[in-house]
Amino acid sequence: MKAKSILCFGGVLAGLGVALGAFAAHGLKKVLPTQMLDVFHTGVQYQFIHALALLICGILLTLELAEKPQKYFALAANCFIIGIFCFSGSLYALALTGVRWFGPVTPIGGFAFMLGWGLFVFAAMQIKKVNQ
Repeated sequence: MKAKSILCFGGVLAGLGVALGAFAAHGLKKVLPTQMLDVFHTGVQYQFIHALALLICGILLTLELAEKPQKYFALAANCFIIGIFCFSGSLYALALTGVRWFGPVTPIGGFAFMLGWGLFVFAAMQIKKVNQ
């Protein structure tokens, strides 16, 4: 995935996080039980963190880096996107529907987040100074 696409995904998912957080605070507060509202808020929190991680990956991909770190920052970004959809998305669905089937999808997203951070660190370790 290209830097421009990653930056756009990061911006859209961060903005959507604001909207979902406001929706939870104002629209769901009186509708959902406290436990389910907490589940929804957890989804928003992780979405925000990883939307910011996407923005960082996108910015790093605009730099003139070697091919290896570029590849792994892009892979990390893909993992963050998958993680947001699986982790946060399953928590939103669980909180809004109460359907417990969504619960087992959450760890898949959590694994994608952890893999993404591992790839991010690996990519960062591959960065070398231009004059080295």
